[in-house]
Amino acid sequence: MEDPMLELKHVHILQDKDLKVLLEDLCLTVNPGEKAAIIGEEGNGKSTLLKWIYDPSLVEGYAEVTGERRLKGRAGYLPQELPETDRNKSVYAYMQESCSIDTLSPKELIRTARLLGLDTALFYSDQFMGTLSGGERVKLQLGTLLLQDCDILLLDEPGNDLDLPTLDWLESFLLQTKKTVLYISHDETLLRRTAQCIVHLEQVRRKTIPRCTVAKMPYDTYMERRSGQMEQQRREARFERAAFEKKKERYLSISNAVEHAQDTISRGDPSGGRLLKKKMHAVRSLGRRLDKEKESLTQLPEAEWAILPKWEPGMDFPAGKVALDFFLPELQAGDILLAQNIRLKMTGPEHVALVGPNGCGKSTLLHQIWDFLRQRKDIRPFYMPQNYGELLHLQERPQDFLCPDGDKEAVTRARTYLGSMKYTTEEMEHPVSQLSGGQKAKLLLLKMILERANMLVLDEPTRNFSPLSAPAVRTLLRDFPGCILSVSHDRLYLQESVDTVYRLTKDGLVPAENAIV
Repeated sequence: MEDPMLELKHVHILQDKDLKVLLEDLCLTVNPGEKAAIIGEEGNGKSTLLKWIYDPSLVEGYAEVTGERRLKGRAGYLPQELPETDRNKSVYAYMQESCSIDTLSPKELIRTARLLGLDTALFYSDQFMGTLSGGERVKLQLGTLLLQDCDILLLDEPGNDLDLPTLDWLESFLLQTKKTVLYISHDETLLRRTAQCIVHLEQVRRKTIPRCTVAKMPYDTYMERRSGQMEQQRREARFERAAFEKKKERYLSISNAVEHAQDTISRGDPSGGRLLKKKMHAVRSLGRRLDKEKESLTQLPEAEWAILPKWEPGMDFPAGKVALDFFLPELQAGDILLAQNIRLKMTGPEHVALVGPNGCGKSTLLHQIWDFLRQRKDIRPFYMPQNYGELLHLQERPQDFLCPDGDKEAVTRARTYLGSMKYTTEEMEHPVSQLSGGQKAKLLLLKMILERANMLVLDEPTRNFSPLSAPAVRTLLRDFPGCILSVSHDRLYLQESVDTVYRLTKDGLVPAENAIV
C-alpha cells in the first residue's frame, strides 16, 4: 500500500487573540488520489488549517498550531482571496513568478488554457490581476498550480466566482485527476459530486468546544448518517429522560412520605422511629443512585445550526410596482465593449438573477444598475458587492458598521442581532478584518434588515456561506418580500430562490432557461 500523501496527527489550533481553541486533536490521513473536503461553519478555522498544512509560517502571528504534519511530494495552494500584493501585478508578472511561464512549452500553455476556458494570450497580458473578474483570477490561480505539476492540491474555496461551465470543468477535473486534493468548499453541488472524504470542523456549546469529525464517505452519505445518528440519539435521550423523570417522581413521593411520617411520629413509639430512620437511609441511598444515573443518561445531540435573522415588517415591495426600468446602450470595461442594448425591467416583488461566463461584465453591469437605483427616493435599495471591502472598513468593529452614528439603543439592538447569529462577545469587538468571509456576509445581511431595504442588489450572495448555513440563506432570500436582482453561479440558489434567470451576452440579456443545469 502506498504511503499517504498527507498525514496529520493530534493537531491543535489556538487563536492567539482570544486564546480560543479552534481545533482539538485532529488526526487525518489523505491517500494518493483521494479527494477530501473540509466543511464547517464560518470562523471555525478551516482556512487556518489549510494554510498551516501548506506552510506553517502563513499562520504565524494569529494562531498557535501544534501536532504532526507530513506532506509527500509537492503541494500547491490556492488561497480564498488573491493576496493584496498580487493584485497590483500584471497577469504576465504573476504567471512568471508563480510558474516561470517563459520556460513552459506552448503546448502546455495551450492545453491548460483550453482546460480553463481562457485565451492563451491572457497569460501574457499587461492587465492587472486586481482588475480581472473574480472568476478569471481563480482560473489563473488554478492554472499556475496545474502548470507547476503539483502532487497534492490544497484549495480554499476553488469554486468561488467560477461561472457555470467552469464549475462543470472543476467537477470533472476533481473526478478525473489522479492528483490528491484537499479542499474547502461551500458549494453543496460540488461537494456532492466530488468529495470522497469529509473533514467536519464544528464549535458547539455556544462556540466554546471544538469538535472534528473525519468520515471516509461521500458528502450526502455523511450528512444522511449524521442526521440519522442525531435523530436516534435524540430519541434515546428523550426516552431515557422520560423514564428518569418517572423514577424521580416516585422517589420524591416516597421521600416526602417518609419525611412527613418522621415529622408526625409519636414520641411514645421509639421502635417506629428507628424503622423510619432505616427507611430514610434507604431513600437517601436511592437518591444517590438517581444522581449517578442522571450523569450516565444519553446526552441530547450537539451540533451547529444555522441561525439567521428574519426579515422585518416594511421590507415588502408592492406587487406590480416598477422596481427597475433600465436601458444601457453599451457596457464597457475601459476601451473594451462587453455588451450592448441591455434592457432590464422588474416589477415587485420579482427575484431576478444574471448569469454568464467570467469576464462578460455581470458585476460591472450590476454596479451600474446600483448607481441608477440609489438615486431613487421611492425605494430603499441595498447593494452587496462581491468584494465586501467596498462597504466594510476593515479596522472598524461590526457594531460600528451596523450603527455608524453610535446611538446607544441602535447599538444594543445590533449586538442583540449579532449574538443571535452566534457572534461571540469577543468577535463583536474584533475589527472586521479578522472576521471570516461568512461572518462579513452575515454583517451585510443584518445591515439590509436594519435599513429595512426592499430592493436588494446582490453580487454572489451565497458565496461565503458554509454548506450548513447555505440552505438557510437560500430560504431566507427566497422568502424576501421585496425585489432581488443578483449575480450568481450558485446552482442551488438559482433553482430555489430565483424567479427569472437572464444570461448576459454581447447582444444584451436573454432568458436562460437552462442556466441552472
